[in-house]
Order: sequence, then C-alpha cells, then structure tokens
Amino acid sequence: MSAVTPAAARPAAAPPAPVPGTVRRLRPGVAVTPLRGGLHLRGRRRNVTLEGSPALPALWDFLAGPLRAGGLEALLEDMEPGSAARRAVETIVAQLDAHDLLVTGPAGPSRSGAPGPADDWIEVTADDPARAAAALAATRAEVVSGAPGTGLARAVGRALAAAGLPVAHTTDPALPEDRVHLYADTAAPGPVRAAGAVGGRGGGVGAAPGSGARIGVAVGWCRAGGYATAPGSPAQVRAEAAALETRLGPPGPTGDTGRPAALLPLLAGAAAHRLLCAAAGLADPSAEGEDDRLLPGLPAVLLAEAGPLWADYRTWVGPGRLDSGRRAELAPAGTLGDAVRRVAALVDRRCGALPEPLPADLRQVPVPLATCALRAAGQPERVLLGAAVRLDLARLDLFCGAAELLLDGTGFTVGANPEHARGRALRAAALRGPAAGSRPVDSDAWAGHPQVRHWWATLTGRLAVPAGLEVHRVAPDVEAYRAVVRSAPAGGGAPGVVLGGAVEATPADAAAFAALTAVARAHAAAAAPGAVGRPAVLARCSGGAVAPLAAAGVRTAAWEDRGWTGTWLAELAGREGTFQEALHRYTAPALPAGAPPTRQRPRPRTAPGGELASLLRAFGFSVLHGHREAR
Repeated sequence: MSAVTPAAARPAAAPPAPVPGTVRRLRPGVAVTPLRGGLHLRGRRRNVTLEGSPALPALWDFLAGPLRAGGLEALLEDMEPGSAARRAVETIVAQLDAHDLLVTGPAGPSRSGAPGPADDWIEVTADDPARAAAALAATRAEVVSGAPGTGLARAVGRALAAAGLPVAHTTDPALPEDRVHLYADTAAPGPVRAAGAVGGRGGGVGAAPGSGARIGVAVGWCRAGGYATAPGSPAQVRAEAAALETRLGPPGPTGDTGRPAALLPLLAGAAAHRLLCAAAGLADPSAEGEDDRLLPGLPAVLLAEAGPLWADYRTWVGPGRLDSGRRAELAPAGTLGDAVRRVAALVDRRCGALPEPLPADLRQVPVPLATCALRAAGQPERVLLGAAVRLDLARLDLFCGAAELLLDGTGFTVGANPEHARGRALRAAALRGPAAGSRPVDSDAWAGHPQVRHWWATLTGRLAVPAGLEVHRVAPDVEAYRAVVRSAPAGGGAPGVVLGGAVEATPADAAAFAALTAVARAHAAAAAPGAVGRPAVLARCSGGAVAPLAAAGVRTAAWEDRGWTGTWLAELAGREGTFQEALHRYTAPALPAGAPPTRQRPRPRTAPGGELASLLRAFGFSVLHGHREAR
C-alpha cells in the first residue's frame, strides 16, 4: 500500500510516546529514496511518499541515525517543544507510524546475545519483535507423515529447523502417504487468539505467543499439484486436508519421483511459514499481498500447480468447522461488489463448492445471459441460465438459483443479504398467488416508462414474439402489482402460455421486469438449447430485490433518467423497503376472525440443515424457507 503525503501542508500530531523503558526504531528493511522535494520510504508491507519541502532529504539525514539506533526519544527530548524543527520531526514520525514503518522495542541494543536464525525476519515483520522471538524460542515443532522419510516431510523439517525450531519427526500410518502434518507446541503462558480467522488484509490465526496451544498445518499433494491449509487445531487441519483432497482429486503416482520437483520447496516453505507465523502470533501469510479476492475473517488455503507453475491463496471454508474461528460468519453483503466477491470465492474453479455462473459463449444481446451446469449425485446434468439488465446481476441471480436447487430440500430462497433474499421470496410467493380478478391497470400507467418501452419493443419487434401484457393490482389494499406476459395465438382466441411475470411496487416496474423475463426466455431458448436435448432452465429473476445492493454506494449523473439502468435501480432501491412490507401483508396467512392485527413479522424458523446452507451462511448469504429468515 502506498500513500502520498505533502508533509509541509499536512502536519500530523505525533503518535503517543512509547511506554517507559521502550523506544521506537525504524523497522529493519525499510529502504529510503531521496526525491527532489521529498522522500519515498518502502517497507515490507507498506510504503509512503512525503512531499512538500526540498529540505526533507536533509531532515532525513539528521533523523535516520537516531531512528535506526533507538535514539528517537532522546532526540525529541533535546528539541525545543513547539519549534519548527520538532514539528517537522513529529510529522515524519507520525507518518512512519501510520504506515507501519516503526517498531517499538526495549531500550538499549536492538539485539542481546547471539542472533537467532529468524531474528531478521521477525524484526521486519512483527509489531512486537521481542515478544514474537520469545514465542518462537519456546516453540517445539513436530512433523508427522504417513511414511517415514518422504521428500515433503524432510523439506518441511528443514524449513522449520532453519527458523531455529527443534523438530521431531513422527510416522502416523493412518495418514495418507502424500500428506504431512506439522505442529507447533508452545509452553510459556500467555493469552490465546482464536484459531481460524485467516485470510484477507490484516488477518491472523492461531495461538498467541506462548499460549500453550498445539497449532497445526496440513500440506500435501493433489491431482494438479499441492495445497497447504490454514493453521488450526490438529483435528481441524486433519478434517480440512481430507476435504481438500476429496475436492481437488487424488494425486498421481505415489512416491517422490512422481511429484513436481518445483513444488516441493514451495509447498514445504509455505506450510512452515504459516505455522511459524501462527506460533509467533503474526499475521497469516495470506494477508501479506492485500489480495482483494480474499475475504477477511475466513480461512484461506494455498493451492499450487506445476503446469504452468502457479501458487495462490483462495478463500476456502471446509465442511468440518471444529475450531471457534472457523465457525465465524461474515456480515451480510452491503454492496453488489461485496456480493460478487463472495460469489467468486464460492464458485472458484479449483476449490469452490458451487458451479461458476459464466457468460460462456452466449450472446449478450438483447439481454445479458449467464449459464452453469448443475451436477448432483443420482440426477442428470441440468443447464441453468440467469438473465438480468446487467451481466453481474444475471450472474448473482444464477448463483442464487443454483444454490436453491442444490440445497437439501425444497422451498428455499437464497440471497446476498436478508433484504435481497426476502425480496426474492416475497416476489415468488406473490407471483404464485391467485389470479387477479380486478380489471387490468390502464396501460397509460405503465406503457410510457422507458424500461417498458425498451423491453417490450425488444420482445415484439426485434425477437418478433407475438405477445400480450396485462398488469393487475395484487389486492385492493396492497400497493403491489403483478404483470404477466402471455403469448398471443395467431388469429386471436384464448391467451397463450405465460412467457414472463413479475410483481413490483409500481405498474411500470412490474411490466418492465415481466417483459425482460419474456425476452430472456425467448433469447435463452435460441441461445442455450440445453444438454442432450433437455432445455435449459431459466433461474427466476430477482427483479427489484437486487436494487438496494446494486445502488449502494453508486452515484448517478444528473442527466440520467429512468431509461438508464443505474437510475432505474436507484429508484427501485428507494421503494424496496415499503414494498416488502406491503408484500408481507399480502402473502402472510390470514388472521382468524376477531384476532387483533399485528405488525410484527413471524419469528425465524430453524436454520435449514445441510452443509451447503451452513457454507452459504458463513459467507454472509441468507437462506430462507418460504419468505422467513432462516439464519
């Protein structure tokens, strides 16, 4: 991470003085480059550029020695309080502290006694190097393998020994030959941090230094390469390793000669690195790269492949969540970007639990389409399609539809957050309601809306589908409207089959989404015929339920009208809360005669069982049964 700070124009208050007996030093490994009118400082994780005065390089020459030697506090004491020189020094120190380029430690020499093998790494990495070094000094390591002397076990042992840990090698015949467990045991007393909260920026895992806990990491081979789990308890890493091997596939020929040579040091070093960080109370290595694809608060697994050589962290939550940290659940998504990132983690092509919704080779005009194949044990493959006003919304609809079909049981609705799921469920319930007996809403109330004009012209003009559209109010006392598009048989006669339907807060919104659904159905029939003669199934459209997600944090231009998707979604988002209340009254069971009215929603039902439902909730998704929350 980098930042540009005009030092002269942006004075900053100095950080609080350290605890007596400690001093602040420049973090080892920080490189400094003088600029024409400033400085650029680069650390292991972060960097900062200070600009605003040609005197900054000279000021740094004056400050660098005390900063590196631990003499900053003495230097500040000798400077006159409030002087321009002291303010300048305090401004630089404040920026260094804000960008993690300072470290606090005991006064005196930065090291006492003989240096340890990992001291340089600890000083560059740890917020409290002395504490982390003491933790590693009290740690003992054990490497457990299924067969004695495997190449992976030897490489892991060498990596741990290089960090100064005593290493014991043990054989466990119950372990697969292609897997190694490495454990760290700490002895000194200390507070315990919850194991399992790994991944994302700033995340850490495991026991605090010297907590007395036994922390483990599993590393092994799989079909395409290898993996290294997040640190956890011995039972946790054993369960995750078994699940990963099932998901990724078994490795090829057994024995060291059948393994990619380039991956051996990579996997061994990565596993040892994760274990050392957990034992020392440092952030997990998955947090180092500030990878926005990783979800903070959830564990990340390292996956590696040899052809071509590739290694990366992936957010992955296994089926057996034994540690308390592994049972954490993300807060519901607040924006569409949050939801899309979580979908991407759940559908990862290597370790994801659900099929990935992709545009594939489908035509994206006149309506964006995404597709995925559903494969379930004992069932034929099904092709599912999603359609919406934008491709990202189509992919989200398709993901939710695929999850609903794969859940254990029927009647479930999945959404990115409670409001999204509730809106999808309420619309589906209202659309299944009794046919409207009232007269249709006059077309003057909806036909002029630019979204209706666009989708209706696309259906009847561009796609040449003969159809008719009617809009009815769902009930006299409910501000909600049901629109239905039906085919129009040649020569008149009775209305044909339903091509699309929608329930929304206004006649125009309902008509627009009903026409969009009809366009999607007609376009999908031609673009995706399905597998082995079976037609592709169109996932239900979320309609306006997704609007609050799509509009959150998005600014629209003043000249954009309702014909622009962004402005239309923003209008829908503003009506969604009131609309859901109205639909709830319409779909709620009728009260017995004489019963007092209630404005309270029904109490949540028990959360649905099944591993997939639990996984969805861990990623912040909502799973409903009917239109009731089931979290």
